Amino acid sequence: MTVPILGISEQLLLDYLIGYQLCSFLLAFFILSGTVIDVAPYGRYTKRRWWYGPNIPARASWVIQELPALAIPILYVHATGKFQDLFVTHINANTILLVAVSTHYTYRALIYPMLIRGGKPSSLITTQIAAITCLVNGLIHALAFVSVLRYPADWMSDARFIGGLVLFVVGLLGNIQSDSILRNLRKPGETGYKIPTGGLFEYVSAANYLSEIVEWTGLALAGWSVPTLVMVTITVLNLVPRALTHHKWYQQKFEKYPPNRKALIPFLL
Repeated sequence: MTVPILGISEQLLLDYLIGYQLCSFLLAFFILSGTVIDVAPYGRYTKRRWWYGPNIPARASWVIQELPALAIPILYVHATGKFQDLFVTHINANTILLVAVSTHYTYRALIYPMLIRGGKPSSLITTQIAAITCLVNGLIHALAFVSVLRYPADWMSDARFIGGLVLFVVGLLGNIQSDSILRNLRKPGETGYKIPTGGLFEYVSAANYLSEIVEWTGLALAGWSVPTLVMVTITVLNLVPRALTHHKWYQQKFEKYPPNRKALIPFLL
């Protein structure tokens, strides 16, 4: 099937987008790991550089950057006339996987931003890059789960599918819990940073990043395909350098930071 407007096959476009995303994140990973730059200019790491552009309020930045990944699959379902088939007539593995990613981005684009208390702004360039990334992610999910991937009828009873969905839900709940812990560190009127405790923060500095990786690992297992494998790969490439930076920042900021707490993987890293 050809993509509306573009006139090229869905498989070809999906391959191009996967290649683009993987190459982009590999490049970013090596840049960050090579200390060419310290870290992306967002949140506590926001810096004033003229080429970063103006700062965007935290809530607006999150909505702008995450919304494309939620909206595009929904729009694509309707543009291809697949709503009846996917959500009424033949509810299948594609339906469940599409609902899973939509649930993640509903939280990230619509719920999480509304729960932010204050929040540090992000630079315009960071918001733009994140929005482009989520736009490509949305296109990959739309093409893969709406049209390109074809799962057998018994895939929903496969251990990989069931185990992957369980892992996805565990990661999503861990993400929500970690965000709540960070959000409630300061009481009304308080400023400054505190050491997060509770949940996975007892073991790692970047509990929210660990939960995010668990989410996408679960989706990769449930989807058992190149697109879902690439999605967890770029998540790891994106979040590992950030987790290590977070951990180093906490150790430098707090003299009594828990010495046994790791950066991302409990007891290991």
